[in-house]
Amino acid sequence: MSETFTKGMARNIYFGGSVFFFLIFLALTYHTEQTFPERSNEALLTESVERGKLVWEQNNCIGCHTLLGEGAYFAPELGNVYKRRGGEAGFKPFLHAWMKMQPLGVSGRRAMPQFKLSDQEVDDIAEFLKWTSNINTNGWPPNKEG
Repeated sequence: MSETFTKGMARNIYFGGSVFFFLIFLALTYHTEQTFPERSNEALLTESVERGKLVWEQNNCIGCHTLLGEGAYFAPELGNVYKRRGGEAGFKPFLHAWMKMQPLGVSGRRAMPQFKLSDQEVDDIAEFLKWTSNINTNGWPPNKEG
């Protein structure tokens, strides 16, 4: 084998493979840059959504919940909770009622703390969760309940 496979051949394979995969990397980067505006909903980013994200971060919601698959797995996925719990017509009333009822006090069930959020803060979180539900996640989470 050493007689047919020379150092020059190895060098050519190394450099040729490097150039090939670098070109693949550039092509994939270009494709991502071209399709990203269609997949994101950046145009829908409002002040209410930004305030909702701030409330989300200040109360460490990601410490228990997942959002689009990122975060802790202690509580349900919230990336699609807007669609699961009523959409445009029913989500905000649901979220207001849910936040006021916490903690539920059901034995054997994990308890969500009472954050004592104002109505404006709950509305802002609702807008943030609505915004995240409109992100094209290519079918993630794989089931309806997250």
